[in-house]
Amino acid sequence: MIRNDLRNIAIIAHVDHGKTTLVDQMLKQSGAFRENQVVQERVMDSNDQERERGITILAKNTAVNYNGVKINVVDTPGHADFSGEVERILKMVGGVILLVDSFEGPMPQTRFVLQKALEMGHKVITVINKMDKPDARCDEVAEEVMELLFDLEASDEQIDSKMLCCSGRDGIATFDPAVPGVDLKILFDTILTEIQPPQGDSEAPLQMLISSLDYNDYVGRIAVGCIERGTAKVGDNVCVVDANDPDVKIKGKIVNLYQYEGLNRVPATTATVGDIVCISGIDNITIGQTICDVNAPEALPFVNISEPTIEMTFSVNDSPFAGKEGKFLTSRHLRERLMKETIKDVSLRVTDTDTTESFRVAGRGEMHLSVLIENMRREGYELQVSTPQVLYKHDEDGKLLEPIETLVVDVPDFAVGAVMEKIGSRKGELVTMNPMTGRTKMEFKVPSRGLFGYRNEFLTDTKGEGIMSSVFDSYAPFKGEISKRNTGSLIAFETGEAVTYGLYNAQERGILFIPAGTPVYEGMVIGQSPRAEDMAVNVCKKKQLTNTRASGSDDALRLTPHKVMGLEQAIEFIKDDELIEVTPANIRIRKKILNNQLRMKKKAVK
Repeated sequence: MIRNDLRNIAIIAHVDHGKTTLVDQMLKQSGAFRENQVVQERVMDSNDQERERGITILAKNTAVNYNGVKINVVDTPGHADFSGEVERILKMVGGVILLVDSFEGPMPQTRFVLQKALEMGHKVITVINKMDKPDARCDEVAEEVMELLFDLEASDEQIDSKMLCCSGRDGIATFDPAVPGVDLKILFDTILTEIQPPQGDSEAPLQMLISSLDYNDYVGRIAVGCIERGTAKVGDNVCVVDANDPDVKIKGKIVNLYQYEGLNRVPATTATVGDIVCISGIDNITIGQTICDVNAPEALPFVNISEPTIEMTFSVNDSPFAGKEGKFLTSRHLRERLMKETIKDVSLRVTDTDTTESFRVAGRGEMHLSVLIENMRREGYELQVSTPQVLYKHDEDGKLLEPIETLVVDVPDFAVGAVMEKIGSRKGELVTMNPMTGRTKMEFKVPSRGLFGYRNEFLTDTKGEGIMSSVFDSYAPFKGEISKRNTGSLIAFETGEAVTYGLYNAQERGILFIPAGTPVYEGMVIGQSPRAEDMAVNVCKKKQLTNTRASGSDDALRLTPHKVMGLEQAIEFIKDDELIEVTPANIRIRKKILNNQLRMKKKAVK
């Protein structure tokens, strides 16, 4: 059976190359919205953090109809930290649209996701987006994409795939950038001709691989996947099996069955080969398992998800302010929430530690873990997190290996020297250097730990004009020690409330993180010292009041505006002896040992 009325595609690209904007236009031009319907931009980015950060975090499904053909579209994340979402979603589709920025060209994540798609044998349609940019270089980017396909050893059929230019914002596509199109008809037609329709035996026993999971408080887990074989009907008894664990054999029943129409899930009574569906009613199902006919339990293989490269320790909040702002405070709450996350996020690993109060959480990068922390914070959790640590390995000879990342930077010419010096001090090695008009594009191989805390320095060195992105490359021999932060911390000397007089005297010592009126406790980090050693300051100290006055003594004290430390800035800032206290209302940095005398004694012993 060949489903000529159906196509399944995923849109893959580097971050900010315009995937979600293009999907907006595909939905509009296919009639998914009413003519007078008010639709927000990047409609697929439905998560609060996605809209705030301007990036896609979770892969999402939608469907458009064109000339009687239903096209299931999966919008995927472009940031390297969420590439686990892309890897598992590629099992659902029959082809991909590779989106590349007309100026930036192929970037690290472009290479990573394209390699995964090619390994699965998917046909690739290359779309060079943002062709209307003033500095667009469509022809050169097309050549760079062809070189990338050759480098990744694409098959002849994959190399011969179509290449288009488009403007996702304006909703136009064309084969010739000199002749702009008027709509996306060319793109839709190319999808129909280039992407193979799903095919399989609809009469055979049911077989469907779970590529994604959703959760609903009313119906429990919702399994999302593509039917590889057979037909699914509401009320059917099914069996769940796992290719990696022969002991898994879960019996269940299809209670609800949904298909995608536009942005909505539409109830269906039956679905067959090639349909991307959502099934509820089966408990304890996880990503990578297979829903089968009860009489033919045959598991499908699942893609190998790349391993995490960094980890942080999540622990129960034990600061003096613990329990004042959060709703979920105990280690049981923390454990349940983290385990629940691993069900949906296949690239996350949670392991126990020596104590019941803390857990090791491993992920793809700082942003991967910071998004999880931020979600937990908004849900009412209180917790403490440690500084990120890379996950080392050992080779057969016992030699220590560490994760290396491919870092691509695009910087103004005046910043080239500063960037090369900073990355060199972090054990980075220059691979390629490509000068452009007024700017330079460089590629480095850098240890993952060398990039911790570098983003803010990079933005300062490039005066906010630089672009940097990285993706995991491989494990390589340990590169040696890298100097950590060379500045110290300003630490609150006592518990109380920060007052203007105390902060005025403290600001001479460095950069403050808090305003007047902020409650503080002994051992809490309230600023950054330019010196390498830490310094305790009394920001609760009030001015002694007397009955004698002198000219000018009562002038208003002026405070320098404090530096606001968000979660990611705090993760970049902290040292090994510091923690971040995360609550629904505040993000605080603190020392592991709060008492000033005990901390000084421990330092003296070292």
